[in-house]
Amino acid sequence: MLIDSHCHLNYPGLREDVPGVLGRARAAGVGGFLGISTKRGEWGEVIALADAEPDIWATVGIHPHEADMHPDTDAATLIDATRHARVVGIGETGLDYFYDKSDRDRQRASFRAHILAARATGLPLIVHTRDAEYDTLALLKEPGEGVLRGVIHCFTASQAFAEEALALGFYISLSGIVTFKNARDLQATALTIPADRLLVETDAPFLAPVPMRGKVCEPGFVAHTARFVADLRGEGVETLAASTSANFHRLFAKALPAT
Repeated sequence: MLIDSHCHLNYPGLREDVPGVLGRARAAGVGGFLGISTKRGEWGEVIALADAEPDIWATVGIHPHEADMHPDTDAATLIDATRHARVVGIGETGLDYFYDKSDRDRQRASFRAHILAARATGLPLIVHTRDAEYDTLALLKEPGEGVLRGVIHCFTASQAFAEEALALGFYISLSGIVTFKNARDLQATALTIPADRLLVETDAPFLAPVPMRGKVCEPGFVAHTARFVADLRGEGVETLAASTSANFHRLFAKALPAT
């Protein structure tokens, strides 16, 4: 069974028919879903979705686009929210210098708060980074108490960044972008990711993979991404599904498999 390690089930395009979305995904071989928060107002509904289904888990976090709107969301607030049994990670958080929807200093302050909370709780960090490789790595390398671990989600960064992230102990998650024709550099990087550090995701409802381009992306589409990555790496899709699911549960240890 596959796990969609990053999706937004509460977003328009999916929220209108969650039972149908989940049913189609399960029929496609997806046995787990990590629902990602991007702002405080979403935390309740993302957690509620996880409460309702044994194969859905939740995160709490503030996306860098939302950093300006959440100046009071500090590490203590995040730590308190992680006490819920279905909250298994912190994020998504990080830096986005491509869109610059929030002030860069505010983005960095928010990212630091998430890093502090991840260190304090031992929960993994879900990192978004775009056009901000140097600063992202600099903040992840800042010294602090407690082990820092996590995943670079929807990976599109450089090979050098991948090597640095792996050296820090992070996992790398591939989305449908890896299936795009113009993603040659990303495909080359995908070949170098160790089998025990690889995850797959959709970022649904965004970034539908080939051959579903142009459609609202659903978690079930992670099967297309997994098949492409398996073919690219020269391994069976069953092998990749087993390894990425094992990796997910190793990283998100609080996410007990559904029974």
